[in-house]
Formats: sequence, structure tokens, C-alpha cells
Amino acid sequence: MRTHLNIGEILLRMINIKQAVILAGGQGKRLLPFTLKNPKPLVMVNKKPFLEHLINLLKDNGIREVVILTGFLGEKINEYFGDGKKFGIKIKYSQTPFLDENGQENESGLRIKNAEELLNDHFLLMYCDNYWPLQLKKLIDFYNGHPSDVLITAYSNLDKSTRSNLFIDENGYAIKYDSTRSQKDLNGVDIGFFIVNKKVLDFLPKSNSKFETRVLQSLIPKRKLSGYLTNQKYYSIGDMKRVKLTEKFLTPKKVMFLDRDGVINKRPLKADYVKKWEEFEFLPGSIEAIKLLTKSGYKIFIISNQPGIARGAMTKKDLELIHKKMLKVLKSNGGKIEGIYSCLHNWDDGCICRKPKPGLLYFASRDHFVDLTKVIFVGDDTRDKEAGDAAGCKTILIKPEGNLLDIVKDITKS
Repeated sequence: MRTHLNIGEILLRMINIKQAVILAGGQGKRLLPFTLKNPKPLVMVNKKPFLEHLINLLKDNGIREVVILTGFLGEKINEYFGDGKKFGIKIKYSQTPFLDENGQENESGLRIKNAEELLNDHFLLMYCDNYWPLQLKKLIDFYNGHPSDVLITAYSNLDKSTRSNLFIDENGYAIKYDSTRSQKDLNGVDIGFFIVNKKVLDFLPKSNSKFETRVLQSLIPKRKLSGYLTNQKYYSIGDMKRVKLTEKFLTPKKVMFLDRDGVINKRPLKADYVKKWEEFEFLPGSIEAIKLLTKSGYKIFIISNQPGIARGAMTKKDLELIHKKMLKVLKSNGGKIEGIYSCLHNWDDGCICRKPKPGLLYFASRDHFVDLTKVIFVGDDTRDKEAGDAAGCKTILIKPEGNLLDIVKDITKS
């Protein structure tokens, strides 16, 4: 079965997204007592309501208008954000009562259906309690390249932090959606960030219904639900424990990822490795560059392929000793490295961490609450560039005639 479009078809269905729709109608009982008197999206995260962080994220991605689908204490959301002018964005509201006439909570499907007249032909649909470092252009490009009526974004559950509820196949289509999270052969967690073709609202009745059940389940058999699977961890305000983790992630920080060989130290000859400390030679300016980054408040992480271990040229203990002595020299010169992430696999092991795959960058992001879209990654090889681009980092390659210090001086003076 053909699943991808040719260039002509892509051009015919090219869409752009300038409107976001945020589901913000529930109470959020796991945030009690806060949600006795406040709607969930207004829970404070780093001295701002969580919803304000989402709106800033959307604005940074070129969204010009937000429609907030309110319910429980929705007037307080309206009171805080108003028409959005002071936040640099246009905001509209669609209020659906929190409970129906039978005392049951009104669901996502009804809230979206009630807002139908406010919605563009294509829009970004989001949950009000999830934060993910959105790269809207990547989502749009994926959607434009996969014929579907809805795109769903799913976290790959790389850290097994929750139970999956989706299976996305190798062609980029969701073929299972299990709201009970009971199936074992699933590979993703629905985090929202849908691209929606407005025509699917025809699946929704004007009575209470769930968008996920009525729309998503209807699209799967028709292969009309494309799935964007991401390794970038998402954060939420589902309960107070998660709020604290989200605060860590959203705390502003300056982060630099550095490749090792060819950036910090002299690259060994092709098919050879730095196997012992005596073979490790700092490149001119690299020690001073790391000192300058440290002084400027950057958290520095090393991201390095080290297949010499898998190939039997050296041991893991050899690598640890090299890094121990490297860190000692850097520390004695005023530099600090927060962490070192090395892929020890062979070239053909099929791992997710060997650059040009971005696995190491995702591991560092997960361990240290780092937003990869705000990271600068410096390397010297096209594999570094591919890995950085895939993870959403700003990636800089050192030119043959350049060095790390030149790059760091440009960054720290700006």
C-alpha cells in the first residue's frame, strides 16, 4: 500500500498552521486543593500560570491566534489572559459548562464541536496540561508528507515513565489507540499537539463525546491518522509531583553540548581511537573555551561516539580513566563539565545513541531537564550536524581553519 505522497501531491495539500486550540475545560482533581477555586491551567510554574508558558511556546512557533476551550472556572482564564493583547497574541474563548444536565463532565468532543465556527480549516489542537518543546515546522512538514486527516504527536516512552496508549507503524501511521493502556505491544504516549483537518469535526455529535474516541478511533481503519513519534520527553501538570518536574524543565538555563574528538582534543587518525591518556591532546583554545563557557554560566555536556570499545581497541575502564584525567585538567583551569554521554556501540549495532542518531542528546535532555530546542551543539563532523538537527538543537560545525574558542567568544559576547 502506498503511504507517501509524490512532490506534486505534497504541493497540492501543503498547509500552514497559524491557529492553536487548547482544551482547558477539566477540573484537575489531582491538583487539589488548588483546583477547588482555580482552573488547572492557572497552576503556577516558575511564577507564571502554566498556560502562559504554553502561549509563549505557541507564539515562538509563529502561532497568531489561540482559541481556549474553557469549562471549569473558565472565567478566571478569560480574566487573566483577556484578548491576549498584552501577551502578543490574539485569544478567543469558547465556554462549555463543566458539567452537563446530568452532572457528568462534558468531554473534549463537545467542547471542540461547540467551537466549530471559530476554527480554521487546519489547526493545532493541544491539551492544557502537557508541555513539549514544539517544533511546529517539523510537525507541518511531517503532516504534509503523510496523507491524513489528523496528525497525533506521541512520546516514544524512551524512559518508560508511563504506560503507552498508541502504536505507530514504520510508515508513520497510528494503527492502534488504546485508551485503557492495557495492551503490551504499544510504542507511544499521546501527548496532544494534533494537527487537525476541520472536516473531521463531522464525526462529532452535538452531544457529549470524547474527541479521542469518536475521531481518532474512526480514522485508524482508514489510515487517516498519521503519527509523529518523538524521543523528546514531555512534561505535565497532572499532579503536584509532575508540576515540580515541569518547573525544573522550564527553569531558564544556558546549555552547550560539545563533541569530543576534533572539538576538545585532537582527532585520532581514521580507524584509530584515543585509547589512553598519553594519546589525548587538547586542541589549541579548547581549555580556554570551556573555562569561558563555565564563567558565562553554561552547563556543558560532552556527546561522543566511542566505538573503540566495541571494536576491542580499548576497554570501558580505559575510557573512564581518560575522561577522569580530562575533567581534572579542565577543572584546574576553571572549566566544568556537567556530564559525559558516550556511545560505546559498534557502527553496525543498530543502537539509537550513535551519532548521527540523536539518542545521546535525548538521554542528556532527560537526565538534566534540558530543552533541546534551546541547546547549542558544537561538533566537527556531519554526523554531529545530523544528530543536532534531528534533536532540534542549534548546531555549529567547527571549520577546518577554526576552533572552539572562536565559536565560544562569538556566543558569549552576543
